[in-house]
Amino acid sequence: MSLHDRAGQIAQQKDLVDVSDLLSQYYVSRPNMEHPAEQVSFGTSGHRGSSLNKSFNEQHILAIVQAVVDYRTLNGVKGPMMLGVDTHALSRCAYYSALEVLTANHIEVWVEKDLGFTPTPVVSHAIIDFNNHNAVQCDGLILTPSHNPPQDGGIKYNPPHGGPADSEATSWIQNKANEYIKNGLTAVKRNNMQLAKLSGYIKEHDFRAHYISQLHQVINLEAIKQANIKLAADPLGGSGVSYWAHIADAYGLNIETVNDKVDPSFAFMSLDKDGKIRMDCSSPYAMASMLERDLDFDIAIGNDPDFDRHGIVCRGTGLMNPNHMLAVAIDYLSQHRPNWPAQIKIGKTIVSSSMIDRVCADKKLNMYEVPVGFKWFVEGMAQGEIGFCGEESAGASLLKLDGSTWCTDKDGIILGLLAAEILAVTGKTPAQYYQDLTAKHGQAFYQRLDAPINLKAKAVLQSLQPQDITATELAGEAITACVTQAPGNGASFGGIKVSTENGWFAARPSGTEPLYKIYGESFISEQHLQTLLEQAKDIVWGAIKSKR
Repeated sequence: MSLHDRAGQIAQQKDLVDVSDLLSQYYVSRPNMEHPAEQVSFGTSGHRGSSLNKSFNEQHILAIVQAVVDYRTLNGVKGPMMLGVDTHALSRCAYYSALEVLTANHIEVWVEKDLGFTPTPVVSHAIIDFNNHNAVQCDGLILTPSHNPPQDGGIKYNPPHGGPADSEATSWIQNKANEYIKNGLTAVKRNNMQLAKLSGYIKEHDFRAHYISQLHQVINLEAIKQANIKLAADPLGGSGVSYWAHIADAYGLNIETVNDKVDPSFAFMSLDKDGKIRMDCSSPYAMASMLERDLDFDIAIGNDPDFDRHGIVCRGTGLMNPNHMLAVAIDYLSQHRPNWPAQIKIGKTIVSSSMIDRVCADKKLNMYEVPVGFKWFVEGMAQGEIGFCGEESAGASLLKLDGSTWCTDKDGIILGLLAAEILAVTGKTPAQYYQDLTAKHGQAFYQRLDAPINLKAKAVLQSLQPQDITATELAGEAITACVTQAPGNGASFGGIKVSTENGWFAARPSGTEPLYKIYGESFISEQHLQTLLEQAKDIVWGAIKSKR
Protein backbone atom coordinates (compact mmCIF):
# COMPACT_ATOMS: atom_id res chain seq x y z
CA MET A 1 0.00 0.00 0.00
CA SER A 2 1.52 3.32 -1.07
CA LEU A 3 1.93 6.15 1.42
CA HIS A 4 -0.69 8.89 1.17
CA ASP A 5 0.75 12.32 0.36
CA ARG A 6 -0.80 13.83 3.53
CA ALA A 7 0.00 10.96 5.89
CA GLY A 8 0.96 12.39 9.28
CA GLN A 9 -0.71 15.76 8.59
CA ILE A 10 -3.65 17.09 10.61
CA ALA A 11 -7.02 16.24 9.08
CA GLN A 12 -8.78 18.82 6.94
CA GLN A 13 -12.50 19.51 6.76
CA LYS A 14 -12.82 17.34 3.66
CA ASP A 15 -11.48 14.36 5.65
CA LEU A 16 -14.16 14.54 8.33
CA VAL A 17 -17.28 12.41 8.48
CA ASP A 18 -20.67 14.13 8.60
CA VAL A 19 -21.55 13.11 12.16
CA SER A 20 -25.19 14.22 11.89
CA ASP A 21 -25.71 12.01 8.82
CA LEU A 22 -23.83 9.17 10.51
CA LEU A 23 -26.17 9.28 13.51
CA SER A 24 -29.28 9.65 11.37
CA GLN A 25 -28.39 6.64 9.26
CA TYR A 26 -28.02 4.54 12.42
CA TYR A 27 -31.76 4.93 13.02
CA VAL A 28 -33.23 5.17 9.49
CA SER A 29 -31.18 2.65 7.47
CA ARG A 30 -32.19 -0.99 7.38
CA PRO A 31 -29.78 -3.82 6.56
CA ASN A 32 -30.54 -6.09 3.61
CA MET A 33 -30.04 -9.55 5.04
CA GLU A 34 -29.48 -10.97 1.57
CA HIS A 35 -26.17 -9.09 1.50
CA PRO A 36 -23.47 -10.73 3.68
CA ALA A 37 -21.78 -7.35 4.23
CA GLU A 38 -24.92 -6.07 5.97
CA GLN A 39 -25.37 -9.05 8.28
CA VAL A 40 -24.08 -9.37 11.84
CA SER A 41 -20.54 -10.74 11.61
CA PHE A 42 -18.22 -11.24 14.57
CA GLY A 43 -14.53 -11.06 13.71
CA THR A 44 -11.64 -11.34 16.17
CA SER A 45 -12.97 -8.34 18.12
CA GLY A 46 -16.75 -8.39 17.86
CA HIS A 47 -19.08 -6.95 15.24
CA ARG A 48 -17.92 -3.79 13.48
CA GLY A 49 -19.31 -1.66 10.69
CA SER A 50 -20.77 1.70 9.78
CA SER A 51 -24.29 3.06 9.53
CA LEU A 52 -23.25 4.63 6.22
CA ASN A 53 -23.02 1.22 4.56
CA LYS A 54 -25.79 -0.46 6.60
CA SER A 55 -23.40 -2.70 8.53
CA PHE A 56 -23.85 -1.05 11.95
CA ASN A 57 -27.41 0.16 12.53
CA GLU A 58 -30.00 0.14 15.28
CA GLN A 59 -31.37 -3.22 14.13
CA HIS A 60 -27.94 -4.83 14.42
CA ILE A 61 -27.46 -3.68 18.01
CA LEU A 62 -30.97 -4.51 19.20
CA ALA A 63 -30.59 -8.01 17.77
CA ILE A 64 -27.04 -8.56 19.05
CA VAL A 65 -27.88 -7.46 22.58
CA GLN A 66 -30.98 -9.68 22.70
CA ALA A 67 -28.84 -12.57 21.44
CA VAL A 68 -26.29 -11.87 24.20
CA VAL A 69 -29.12 -11.89 26.74
CA ASP A 70 -30.22 -15.28 25.42
CA TYR A 71 -26.66 -16.59 25.52
CA ARG A 72 -25.99 -15.49 29.10
CA THR A 73 -29.32 -16.98 30.18
CA LEU A 74 -28.42 -20.34 28.61
CA ASN A 75 -25.10 -20.24 30.46
CA GLY A 76 -26.55 -19.32 33.85
CA VAL A 77 -25.11 -15.81 34.07
CA LYS A 78 -27.37 -14.01 36.55
CA GLY A 79 -25.27 -11.08 37.73
CA PRO A 80 -25.17 -7.56 36.32
CA MET A 81 -24.00 -6.58 32.85
CA MET A 82 -21.03 -4.20 32.81
CA LEU A 83 -21.62 -1.77 29.94
CA GLY A 84 -18.70 0.18 28.50
CA VAL A 85 -18.69 2.81 25.76
CA ASP A 86 -15.98 4.69 23.88
CA THR A 87 -15.99 8.08 22.13
CA HIS A 88 -16.99 7.07 18.60
CA ALA A 89 -20.26 8.72 17.60
CA LEU A 90 -22.03 5.43 16.88
CA SER A 91 -20.92 4.00 20.23
CA ARG A 92 -23.27 6.30 22.13
CA CYS A 93 -26.20 5.39 19.84
CA ALA A 94 -25.47 1.71 20.41
CA TYR A 95 -25.13 2.35 24.16
CA TYR A 96 -28.72 3.62 24.38
CA SER A 97 -30.00 0.78 22.20
CA ALA A 98 -28.28 -1.72 24.50
CA LEU A 99 -29.86 -0.14 27.58
CA GLU A 100 -33.30 -0.40 26.00
CA VAL A 101 -32.90 -4.14 25.43
CA LEU A 102 -31.11 -5.01 28.68
CA THR A 103 -33.62 -3.23 30.91
CA ALA A 104 -36.56 -4.75 29.03
CA ASN A 105 -35.04 -8.15 29.83
CA HIS A 106 -34.83 -7.18 33.53
CA ILE A 107 -31.02 -7.22 33.61
CA GLU A 108 -29.17 -4.94 35.99
CA VAL A 109 -26.72 -2.81 34.03
CA TRP A 110 -23.70 -1.09 35.53
CA VAL A 111 -22.64 2.08 33.69
CA GLU A 112 -20.04 4.76 34.36
CA LYS A 113 -21.50 7.61 36.37
CA ASP A 114 -22.49 10.84 34.61
CA LEU A 115 -22.57 9.15 31.18
CA GLY A 116 -18.81 8.71 31.34
CA PHE A 117 -16.72 6.63 28.97
CA THR A 118 -15.29 3.25 29.99
CA PRO A 119 -12.15 1.68 28.49
CA THR A 120 -12.17 -2.00 27.53
CA PRO A 121 -9.57 -3.09 30.14
CA VAL A 122 -11.53 -1.30 32.85
CA VAL A 123 -14.63 -3.34 32.00
CA SER A 124 -12.55 -6.53 31.97
CA HIS A 125 -11.00 -5.70 35.34
CA ALA A 126 -14.42 -4.89 36.80
CA ILE A 127 -15.81 -8.26 35.65
CA ILE A 128 -12.88 -10.15 37.17
CA ASP A 129 -13.08 -8.25 40.44
CA PHE A 130 -16.87 -8.64 40.78
CA ASN A 131 -16.77 -12.34 40.06
CA ASN A 132 -13.98 -12.88 42.60
CA HIS A 133 -16.22 -11.48 45.35
CA ASN A 134 -19.74 -12.58 44.43
CA ALA A 135 -21.60 -15.86 44.09
CA VAL A 136 -23.47 -14.78 40.96
CA GLN A 137 -21.40 -14.08 37.86
CA CYS A 138 -21.44 -10.91 35.76
CA ASP A 139 -20.32 -10.24 32.18
CA GLY A 140 -19.86 -7.22 29.93
CA LEU A 141 -20.64 -5.48 26.66
CA ILE A 142 -18.37 -2.81 25.22
CA LEU A 143 -19.48 -0.41 22.49
CA THR A 144 -16.32 0.29 20.51
CA PRO A 145 -14.75 -0.31 17.09
CA SER A 146 -11.31 0.08 18.71
CA HIS A 147 -8.94 2.20 16.56
CA ASN A 148 -11.22 2.15 13.50
CA PRO A 149 -12.14 5.40 11.69
CA PRO A 150 -14.75 7.83 13.11
CA GLN A 151 -17.58 6.53 10.90
CA ASP A 152 -17.35 3.05 12.39
CA GLY A 153 -19.14 1.44 15.30
CA GLY A 154 -18.47 -1.77 17.16
CA ILE A 155 -19.79 -4.07 19.88
CA LYS A 156 -18.02 -6.90 21.65
CA TYR A 157 -19.05 -9.32 24.38
CA ASN A 158 -16.89 -10.31 27.35
CA PRO A 159 -18.26 -13.35 29.26
CA PRO A 160 -17.64 -13.94 33.00
CA HIS A 161 -13.96 -14.73 32.40
CA GLY A 162 -13.62 -11.03 31.57
CA GLY A 163 -11.95 -11.36 28.19
CA PRO A 164 -13.15 -11.51 24.59
CA ALA A 165 -15.71 -14.21 23.89
CA ASP A 166 -14.45 -17.29 22.06
CA SER A 167 -15.53 -18.36 18.59
CA GLU A 168 -18.21 -20.73 19.86
CA ALA A 169 -19.91 -17.92 21.77
CA THR A 170 -19.60 -15.31 19.04
CA SER A 171 -20.86 -17.71 16.36
CA TRP A 172 -23.91 -18.50 18.47
CA ILE A 173 -24.60 -14.81 19.13
CA GLN A 174 -24.01 -13.88 15.49
CA ASN A 175 -26.41 -16.52 14.17
CA LYS A 176 -29.10 -15.70 16.70
CA ALA A 177 -28.83 -11.97 15.99
CA ASN A 178 -29.17 -12.49 12.24
CA GLU A 179 -32.20 -14.68 12.87
CA TYR A 180 -33.79 -11.88 14.93
CA ILE A 181 -33.22 -9.33 12.17
CA LYS A 182 -34.57 -11.64 9.46
CA ASN A 183 -37.73 -12.11 11.56
CA GLY A 184 -38.27 -8.37 11.91
CA LEU A 185 -37.03 -8.16 15.54
CA THR A 186 -40.43 -9.41 16.70
CA ALA A 187 -38.92 -11.46 19.52
CA VAL A 188 -36.57 -8.72 20.72
CA LYS A 189 -37.61 -7.19 24.05
CA ARG A 190 -37.19 -3.44 24.21
CA ASN A 191 -38.07 -0.49 26.42
CA ASN A 192 -38.08 3.05 25.15
CA MET A 193 -35.29 5.08 26.72
CA GLN A 194 -37.61 6.89 29.14
CA LEU A 195 -38.86 3.60 30.55
CA ALA A 196 -35.32 2.24 30.64
CA LYS A 197 -34.20 5.14 32.84
CA LEU A 198 -37.17 4.64 35.15
CA SER A 199 -36.79 0.86 35.30
CA GLY A 200 -34.39 0.78 38.22
CA TYR A 201 -32.11 -1.60 36.36
CA ILE A 202 -29.49 1.02 35.42
CA LYS A 203 -26.88 1.41 38.18
CA GLU A 204 -24.17 4.08 38.07
CA HIS A 205 -20.75 2.86 39.16
CA ASP A 206 -17.42 4.67 39.44
CA PHE A 207 -15.43 2.32 37.22
CA ARG A 208 -12.59 4.81 36.88
CA ALA A 209 -11.96 5.23 40.60
CA HIS A 210 -12.20 1.49 41.23
CA TYR A 211 -9.71 0.65 38.48
CA ILE A 212 -7.21 3.38 39.37
CA SER A 213 -7.28 2.50 43.08
CA GLN A 214 -5.88 -0.96 42.28
CA LEU A 215 -3.22 -0.08 39.69
CA HIS A 216 -0.47 -0.42 42.29
CA GLN A 217 -1.27 -4.14 42.39
CA VAL A 218 0.03 -4.67 38.86
CA ILE A 219 2.69 -1.97 38.29
CA ASN A 220 5.52 -0.74 40.56
CA LEU A 221 4.18 2.80 40.69
CA GLU A 222 6.32 3.74 43.67
CA ALA A 223 9.47 3.20 41.58
CA ILE A 224 8.07 5.51 38.88
CA LYS A 225 7.28 8.16 41.49
CA GLN A 226 10.70 7.96 43.15
CA ALA A 227 12.51 8.20 39.81
CA ASN A 228 10.33 11.20 38.84
CA ILE A 229 9.89 9.87 35.33
CA LYS A 230 8.47 12.62 33.11
CA LEU A 231 5.51 11.12 31.29
CA ALA A 232 3.10 12.32 28.63
CA ALA A 233 -0.15 10.73 27.55
CA ASP A 234 -2.22 11.24 24.42
CA PRO A 235 -5.60 9.51 24.68
CA LEU A 236 -6.22 10.20 20.96
CA GLY A 237 -9.69 11.38 21.94
CA GLY A 238 -10.53 8.01 23.49
CA SER A 239 -12.48 6.60 26.41
CA GLY A 240 -9.66 7.02 28.92
CA VAL A 241 -9.30 10.74 28.25
CA SER A 242 -9.66 11.60 31.95
CA TYR A 243 -7.75 8.60 33.34
CA TRP A 244 -4.17 9.78 33.08
CA ALA A 245 -4.74 12.94 35.13
CA HIS A 246 -6.46 10.93 37.85
CA ILE A 247 -3.67 8.33 37.84
CA ALA A 248 -1.13 11.14 38.27
CA ASP A 249 -3.07 12.58 41.20
CA ALA A 250 -3.66 9.22 42.88
CA TYR A 251 -0.01 8.13 42.84
CA GLY A 252 1.94 11.38 42.70
CA LEU A 253 3.24 10.78 39.18
CA ASN A 254 4.50 13.35 36.70
CA ILE A 255 2.08 12.83 33.80
CA GLU A 256 0.97 15.47 31.32
CA THR A 257 -2.13 14.75 29.24
CA VAL A 258 -1.18 16.47 26.00
CA ASN A 259 -4.62 16.26 24.39
CA ASP A 260 -7.89 16.15 26.31
CA LYS A 261 -10.17 16.76 23.32
CA VAL A 262 -13.21 14.55 22.72
CA ASP A 263 -14.69 15.04 19.27
CA PRO A 264 -16.66 12.34 17.42
CA SER A 265 -15.21 13.55 14.11
CA PHE A 266 -11.67 13.20 15.56
CA ALA A 267 -10.73 16.38 13.68
CA PHE A 268 -7.58 16.81 15.77
CA MET A 269 -6.05 13.59 14.42
CA SER A 270 -3.27 13.38 11.86
CA LEU A 271 -3.99 11.12 8.91
CA ASP A 272 -2.77 7.53 8.88
CA LYS A 273 -0.56 6.08 6.15
CA ASP A 274 -3.52 5.59 3.79
CA GLY A 275 -4.93 9.10 4.30
CA LYS A 276 -7.72 7.96 6.63
CA ILE A 277 -8.41 9.14 10.14
CA ARG A 278 -7.57 6.14 12.28
CA MET A 279 -6.76 6.33 15.99
CA ASP A 280 -3.99 3.76 15.82
CA CYS A 281 -1.45 4.44 18.53
CA SER A 282 1.01 2.02 16.92
CA SER A 283 1.15 4.12 13.72
CA PRO A 284 3.78 6.90 13.53
CA TYR A 285 1.44 8.81 11.20
CA ALA A 286 -1.51 8.74 13.60
CA MET A 287 0.91 9.61 16.43
CA ALA A 288 2.62 12.43 14.50
CA SER A 289 1.61 15.16 16.95
CA MET A 290 3.11 13.28 19.87
CA LEU A 291 6.28 12.47 17.94
CA GLU A 292 6.90 16.16 17.36
CA ARG A 293 7.44 16.45 21.12
CA ASP A 294 9.41 13.27 21.79
CA LEU A 295 12.27 15.25 23.36
CA ASP A 296 9.96 16.86 25.93
CA PHE A 297 9.32 13.67 27.90
CA ASP A 298 11.10 10.54 29.08
CA ILE A 299 8.22 8.33 27.99
CA ALA A 300 5.09 9.30 26.06
CA ILE A 301 2.08 6.98 25.86
CA GLY A 302 -0.62 6.81 23.22
CA ASN A 303 -3.83 4.81 23.39
CA ASP A 304 -6.60 3.96 20.96
CA PRO A 305 -10.26 4.91 21.65
CA ASP A 306 -11.08 1.92 23.86
CA PHE A 307 -7.62 1.95 25.51
CA ASP A 308 -6.77 -1.67 24.86
CA ARG A 309 -3.71 -0.77 22.77
CA HIS A 310 -0.51 1.07 23.58
CA GLY A 311 1.94 3.22 21.67
CA ILE A 312 5.25 3.89 23.43
CA VAL A 313 7.38 6.91 22.48
CA CYS A 314 10.83 7.10 24.06
CA ARG A 315 12.83 10.29 24.35
CA GLY A 316 14.77 10.96 21.17
CA THR A 317 14.06 7.61 19.52
CA GLY A 318 10.45 7.93 18.41
CA LEU A 319 7.62 5.42 18.43
CA MET A 320 8.56 1.87 19.33
CA ASN A 321 7.61 -0.99 17.08
CA PRO A 322 4.98 -2.95 19.08
CA ASN A 323 6.99 -6.17 18.66
CA HIS A 324 9.99 -4.49 20.24
CA MET A 325 7.99 -3.43 23.28
CA LEU A 326 6.66 -6.96 23.72
CA ALA A 327 10.16 -8.44 23.67
CA VAL A 328 11.43 -5.84 26.16
CA ALA A 329 8.46 -6.39 28.49
CA ILE A 330 9.03 -10.16 28.52
CA ASP A 331 12.75 -9.87 29.22
CA TYR A 332 12.18 -7.32 31.98
CA LEU A 333 9.26 -9.08 33.65
CA SER A 334 11.16 -12.37 33.76
CA GLN A 335 13.60 -10.67 36.14
CA HIS A 336 11.31 -8.36 38.12
CA ARG A 337 8.24 -10.39 39.08
CA PRO A 338 9.61 -12.72 41.78
CA ASN A 339 6.15 -13.72 43.02
CA TRP A 340 5.01 -15.11 39.68
CA PRO A 341 4.95 -18.92 39.41
CA ALA A 342 8.22 -20.44 38.20
CA GLN A 343 6.56 -22.26 35.28
CA ILE A 344 4.61 -19.25 34.03
CA LYS A 345 3.78 -19.12 30.32
CA ILE A 346 4.49 -16.24 27.95
CA GLY A 347 1.81 -15.77 25.30
CA LYS A 348 2.48 -14.57 21.76
CA THR A 349 0.57 -14.70 18.49
CA ILE A 350 1.95 -16.70 15.60
CA VAL A 351 2.68 -13.54 13.61
CA SER A 352 4.57 -11.73 16.37
CA SER A 353 8.33 -11.23 16.16
CA SER A 354 10.66 -14.20 16.61
CA MET A 355 12.71 -11.92 18.86
CA ILE A 356 10.18 -13.06 21.47
CA ASP A 357 11.16 -16.68 20.79
CA ARG A 358 14.81 -15.83 21.32
CA VAL A 359 14.14 -13.92 24.55
CA CYS A 360 12.02 -16.78 25.90
CA ALA A 361 14.69 -19.34 25.02
CA ASP A 362 17.39 -17.22 26.68
CA LYS A 363 15.35 -16.76 29.85
CA LYS A 364 14.12 -20.39 29.78
CA LEU A 365 10.51 -19.23 29.61
CA ASN A 366 7.63 -21.41 28.48
CA MET A 367 6.37 -19.73 25.29
CA TYR A 368 2.72 -20.24 24.34
CA GLU A 369 2.11 -19.43 20.66
CA VAL A 370 -1.50 -19.03 19.45
CA PRO A 371 -3.45 -17.75 16.41
CA VAL A 372 -4.19 -14.04 15.96
CA GLY A 373 -6.76 -12.80 18.48
CA PHE A 374 -6.49 -12.05 22.18
CA LYS A 375 -9.29 -14.51 22.97
CA TRP A 376 -6.73 -17.32 22.81
CA PHE A 377 -4.98 -15.98 25.93
CA VAL A 378 -8.07 -15.49 28.08
CA GLU A 379 -8.27 -18.87 29.82
CA GLY A 380 -4.57 -18.88 30.68
CA MET A 381 -4.73 -15.33 32.03
CA ALA A 382 -7.84 -16.11 34.06
CA GLN A 383 -6.15 -19.15 35.61
CA GLY A 384 -2.90 -17.29 36.30
CA GLU A 385 -1.00 -19.62 33.96
CA ILE A 386 0.04 -16.91 31.48
CA GLY A 387 2.09 -14.14 33.08
CA PHE A 388 2.33 -11.88 30.06
CA CYS A 389 0.77 -12.06 26.62
CA GLY A 390 0.77 -9.76 23.65
CA GLU A 391 -0.15 -9.24 20.04
CA GLU A 392 1.92 -7.73 17.25
CA SER A 393 -0.82 -5.08 16.89
CA ALA A 394 0.16 -3.38 20.17
CA GLY A 395 -2.16 -5.15 22.58
CA ALA A 396 -0.91 -6.86 25.74
CA SER A 397 -1.68 -7.63 29.37
CA LEU A 398 0.01 -9.12 32.43
CA LEU A 399 -0.69 -10.54 35.86
CA LYS A 400 -0.60 -8.61 39.11
CA LEU A 401 2.63 -8.41 41.08
CA ASP A 402 1.48 -11.33 43.25
CA GLY A 403 0.72 -13.53 40.22
CA SER A 404 -3.06 -13.23 40.34
CA THR A 405 -5.27 -12.04 37.48
CA TRP A 406 -5.52 -8.33 36.73
CA CYS A 407 -7.72 -8.45 33.64
CA THR A 408 -8.16 -10.84 30.73
CA ASP A 409 -8.30 -8.29 27.92
CA LYS A 410 -5.65 -6.04 26.44
CA ASP A 411 -4.73 -3.09 28.66
CA GLY A 412 -3.02 -0.10 27.10
CA ILE A 413 -2.82 1.76 30.41
CA ILE A 414 -0.71 -0.79 32.26
CA LEU A 415 1.60 -1.28 29.25
CA GLY A 416 2.27 2.46 29.22
CA LEU A 417 2.98 2.40 32.94
CA LEU A 418 5.15 -0.70 32.52
CA ALA A 419 7.31 1.25 30.06
CA ALA A 420 7.78 3.89 32.76
CA GLU A 421 8.55 1.21 35.37
CA ILE A 422 11.24 -0.26 33.11
CA LEU A 423 12.93 3.14 32.85
CA ALA A 424 12.58 3.78 36.57
CA VAL A 425 14.07 0.43 37.60
CA THR A 426 16.74 -0.12 34.92
CA GLY A 427 17.63 3.45 33.97
CA LYS A 428 16.98 2.55 30.33
CA THR A 429 14.04 3.48 28.16
CA PRO A 430 12.36 0.49 26.50
CA ALA A 431 13.98 1.58 23.23
CA GLN A 432 17.45 1.50 24.82
CA TYR A 433 16.61 -1.83 26.45
CA TYR A 434 15.66 -3.24 23.05
CA GLN A 435 19.04 -2.25 21.63
CA ASP A 436 20.62 -4.44 24.31
CA LEU A 437 18.41 -7.31 23.16
CA THR A 438 19.48 -6.88 19.53
CA ALA A 439 23.13 -6.88 20.58
CA LYS A 440 22.50 -10.21 22.28
CA HIS A 441 20.02 -11.92 19.94
CA GLY A 442 20.48 -10.21 16.57
CA GLN A 443 18.56 -7.47 14.78
CA ALA A 444 15.09 -8.30 13.54
CA PHE A 445 13.57 -6.69 10.42
CA TYR A 446 9.78 -7.04 10.48
CA GLN A 447 6.99 -5.85 8.17
CA ARG A 448 3.34 -6.50 7.42
CA LEU A 449 1.83 -5.96 3.98
CA ASP A 450 -1.83 -5.87 2.93
CA ALA A 451 -2.79 -7.04 -0.55
CA PRO A 452 -6.13 -7.42 -2.35
CA ILE A 453 -7.79 -10.82 -2.64
CA ASN A 454 -11.20 -11.98 -3.90
CA LEU A 455 -13.62 -14.10 -1.87
CA LYS A 456 -12.84 -17.33 -3.72
CA ALA A 457 -9.08 -16.98 -3.27
CA LYS A 458 -9.60 -15.93 0.34
CA ALA A 459 -11.44 -19.18 1.04
CA VAL A 460 -8.63 -21.18 -0.56
CA LEU A 461 -6.00 -19.36 1.49
CA GLN A 462 -7.87 -20.21 4.69
CA SER A 463 -7.89 -23.90 3.75
CA LEU A 464 -4.24 -24.30 2.71
CA GLN A 465 -2.28 -27.15 4.28
CA PRO A 466 1.51 -27.53 4.72
CA GLN A 467 1.72 -30.01 1.83
CA ASP A 468 0.32 -27.34 -0.51
CA ILE A 469 3.61 -25.44 -0.24
CA THR A 470 5.95 -27.01 -2.79
CA ALA A 471 8.81 -24.50 -2.50
CA THR A 472 11.92 -25.74 -0.72
CA GLU A 473 13.72 -22.40 -0.36
CA LEU A 474 12.78 -18.93 0.82
CA ALA A 475 15.07 -15.93 0.20
CA GLY A 476 18.13 -18.13 -0.21
CA GLU A 477 17.54 -20.34 2.82
CA ALA A 478 16.08 -23.81 3.12
CA ILE A 479 12.51 -23.95 4.40
CA THR A 480 12.60 -25.65 7.80
CA ALA A 481 8.93 -25.54 8.79
CA CYS A 482 5.51 -24.95 7.29
CA VAL A 483 2.48 -24.82 9.61
CA THR A 484 -1.20 -23.93 9.57
CA GLN A 485 -1.76 -24.53 13.28
CA ALA A 486 -0.37 -22.55 16.21
CA PRO A 487 2.18 -24.60 18.21
CA GLY A 488 0.83 -23.50 21.58
CA ASN A 489 -2.71 -24.82 21.33
CA GLY A 490 -2.86 -26.60 17.98
CA ALA A 491 -5.59 -24.26 16.71
CA SER A 492 -5.78 -23.29 13.05
CA PHE A 493 -4.88 -19.66 12.40
CA GLY A 494 -6.66 -19.50 9.06
CA GLY A 495 -3.53 -19.14 7.00
CA ILE A 496 -0.03 -20.52 6.58
CA LYS A 497 3.42 -19.80 8.08
CA VAL A 498 6.69 -20.73 6.40
CA SER A 499 9.99 -20.54 8.30
CA THR A 500 13.75 -20.74 7.64
CA GLU A 501 16.68 -20.48 10.03
CA ASN A 502 16.77 -16.67 9.85
CA GLY A 503 13.35 -15.65 8.60
CA TRP A 504 9.69 -16.46 8.15
CA PHE A 505 6.48 -15.26 6.57
CA ALA A 506 2.83 -15.84 7.38
CA ALA A 507 -0.19 -15.18 5.18
CA ARG A 508 -3.77 -14.97 6.39
CA PRO A 509 -6.94 -13.31 5.05
CA SER A 510 -8.48 -10.26 6.67
CA GLY A 511 -11.67 -11.05 8.55
CA THR A 512 -13.47 -7.87 7.47
CA GLU A 513 -11.95 -6.62 4.20
CA PRO A 514 -11.14 -8.06 0.71
CA LEU A 515 -7.48 -8.22 1.68
CA TYR A 516 -4.93 -10.72 2.86
CA LYS A 517 -2.08 -9.93 5.20
CA ILE A 518 1.51 -11.04 4.71
CA TYR A 519 3.76 -10.80 7.76
CA GLY A 520 7.48 -11.28 7.33
CA GLU A 521 10.64 -11.12 9.42
CA SER A 522 14.35 -11.47 8.73
CA PHE A 523 17.30 -11.63 11.09
CA ILE A 524 19.70 -10.93 8.20
CA SER A 525 18.90 -7.54 6.66
CA GLU A 526 16.19 -5.22 5.38
CA GLN A 527 17.02 -6.25 1.83
CA HIS A 528 16.66 -9.92 2.79
CA LEU A 529 13.24 -9.13 4.29
CA GLN A 530 12.05 -7.48 1.08
CA THR A 531 13.23 -10.47 -0.96
CA LEU A 532 11.48 -12.76 1.50
CA LEU A 533 8.20 -10.85 1.21
CA GLU A 534 8.29 -10.80 -2.61
CA GLN A 535 8.90 -14.52 -2.73
CA ALA A 536 6.20 -15.07 -0.12
CA LYS A 537 3.61 -13.57 -2.47
CA ASP A 538 4.68 -15.95 -5.25
CA ILE A 539 4.61 -18.95 -2.93
CA VAL A 540 1.17 -18.11 -1.56
CA TRP A 541 -0.41 -17.43 -4.94
CA GLY A 542 1.21 -20.51 -6.41
CA ALA A 543 -0.41 -22.60 -3.69
CA ILE A 544 -3.78 -20.87 -4.14
CA LYS A 545 -3.78 -21.39 -7.92
CA SER A 546 -2.91 -25.06 -7.55
CA LYS A 547 -5.97 -25.58 -5.34
CA ARG A 548 -8.53 -23.67 -7.46
